Order: sequence, then C-alpha cells, then structure tokens
Amino acid sequence: MTPFGAKLRALRAERNVTLTDMANTLGVSPSYLSALERGKRSRPSWAFVQAAIQYFNIIWDEAEELQRLADISTPKPTLDSSGLTPRATELANRLAAMLRRLDPDQIEKLHAILDRAAAKEMRDAAKRGREAAPRRRA
Repeated sequence: MTPFGAKLRALRAERNVTLTDMANTLGVSPSYLSALERGKRSRPSWAFVQAAIQYFNIIWDEAEELQRLADISTPKPTLDSSGLTPRATELANRLAAMLRRLDPDQIEKLHAILDRAAAKEMRDAAKRGREAAPRRRA
C-alpha cells in the first residue's frame, strides 16, 4: 500500500464511503480505485487528487498533505545514480535489494536520516538566499 492509498482508504472509512460509491462519483472504476489504494497502480494524476480533495471536501493543510502523499506514492520508484559516486550507486542497489527485509524500526531510522538531510538542505538553501539577497542601507 502507498502512503496515498492508505490515506484515501482512511478517509473513506472515516466517512463511511464505499469504494464503489466513491469510484462512481469520481468517474473511475472500482477496480482502479481499489488498485490505487493497494499500491497496485502508479501515482495518481493531479486531476484525480483534486477530485478526491473535492469529494471529501478537505481544505488547506489536509488537501496539501493529500497532494504530498500522492507525489511520494510511486509503488515502483526508480533510483538514478548515474553521475554519482560508486558508493551512492552501491547504496541505491543495496536499498533496492534489502527494502523488503527491513523491519519497521529500521525503516523509521532511515526516514529519520533522510528527514535530517532534507532539513539541512532547506537550512542551507535559506542561508544561501539570505547571502544572495541585496542588503538595505539604513
């Protein structure tokens, strides 16, 4: 199951909506919606995500979160390590080979490492932006 599929299923359950009713309203087949929830279909289109947002009448942060989950819900992601170091290529291949054997705690630890790297990247980008911005004179 993908993050988007899990959220979609949770939204349906919270609102007591059947898969068939939602599929019919959104103009997709129940089998497509089921496959999307189970992670058997590729990432949903922007238009489908917007239709789901309207269907559930969600706004602001929750709508942004649903779009973010859709963006990270490719069930068969590819890692392109071309142009990177041999060590980076090794990491990509080891992760692909080991992913199914990692336990939930190990997966959370890897998420934490990536979250710290993303936060550092954002801090560094903000710092570069401040350095590049023209200074006002008093």
